[in-house]
Amino acid sequence: MAFTVVMPQVAETVTEGTVSRWLKGPGDPVERYEPLVEVNTDKVDVEIPSPVKGVLREVVAPEGAVVQVGQPLAIIDEAEAAEAIRPEAPPIAEAGREEPQAPAEAERAAAEAEAPSRATPVEAPAPPQRPRATPRVRRLAEELGVDLSQVRGSGPGGRITEEDVRRHAAQRPAARPEAPPARPPAEEEERVPVTAVRRTIAQRMAASAFTAPHAWLMMEADVTGLVRLRQALKDEFERREGVDLTYLPFVVRAVAEGLRRHPHLNASWSDEAIVLKKRINIGIAVATEQGLMVPVVHDADRLSIAGLARAIADLARRARAGRLRLEDVQGGTFTVDNTGVFGSVATMPIIFPGQAAILTSEAIRPQVRVLENEAIAVRQVMNLCLSFDHRIVDGHQAAAFVAFVKERLEAIGPDTPVY
Repeated sequence: MAFTVVMPQVAETVTEGTVSRWLKGPGDPVERYEPLVEVNTDKVDVEIPSPVKGVLREVVAPEGAVVQVGQPLAIIDEAEAAEAIRPEAPPIAEAGREEPQAPAEAERAAAEAEAPSRATPVEAPAPPQRPRATPRVRRLAEELGVDLSQVRGSGPGGRITEEDVRRHAAQRPAARPEAPPARPPAEEEERVPVTAVRRTIAQRMAASAFTAPHAWLMMEADVTGLVRLRQALKDEFERREGVDLTYLPFVVRAVAEGLRRHPHLNASWSDEAIVLKKRINIGIAVATEQGLMVPVVHDADRLSIAGLARAIADLARRARAGRLRLEDVQGGTFTVDNTGVFGSVATMPIIFPGQAAILTSEAIRPQVRVLENEAIAVRQVMNLCLSFDHRIVDGHQAAAFVAFVKERLEAIGPDTPVY
């Protein structure tokens, strides 16, 4: 019986995917749950497994095709149907017994046994298998001039990772520098092909920017206490936890507490109602070679600062390595972007589709401030920027939320627990 494999719904907001690479070809046997095809979406690269056991009859969507959710990818002849139409093999004679042959047949059989048959086909060697690697890893190998067939993969099932490619490139002997080719006078620009991920990001950001009426505000937070606390804890924390204690988990913790107090910031818009989300799942914007990814820390309000630091470090590492799972990019209710890591002091981010707001934490800079007792001091100051959907949130609600986050960050001191 023929089974049609269709493009699955890999995430809530994903409506299509691009076929990156077929791992099986027509005529190949496939086991149930065996990886069948690699598909690229704006959220994650995924391997789609075969839902059934059988033989791949036809590839409906070739490599490079853009397939909508629910459209066919391939057709598989299930194993039961293949067994039903398989021709019966001739009966095998019992051991030690031979059927009598006519004399002429016996002479012909003996002659055939003595002389090699010229009609016996020689089995062609199997073609080499294509190295297992994601599209991102293949692009990196092409950029570094690495032949993937020469790289031994250290990932699951022998999959080649970015680290494998970089290690292989670093071990090659340095090539003698060549004189750069002359550039024609007319060659003054370069056209970079738009990838499926970049096209989807563009479509979604444009839809959000022109659908949701964006409003924006910024507040300064005196985070001198936070800077001192991190400085005192970071070395021991890294030895104990194996990850860096950055400022981001402190911000995420303050945001999670603020969303409990101001639920309209943890919401989405529909034409019938404003949908308030009960769970606080905070998306963390991560810059990768493929583009901006937003993996999600689920139930962030239930985690300590140390727990948030571990979760964020794990998500960021797997996002950059292309190893995010589907559940890692689903269910976000609010987004935090640590733009300050690049040195920015004020940004106006676009709201992630389906959410009410996005907050950025900017670079921490020393600033001269007048304190309450009129003393002048140098303090560590961070800007907090919020873009919000004005259909869901009014200005006073947004300001109250950011003021709460500011208050929580300014209250951090030497006794603030991280566990």
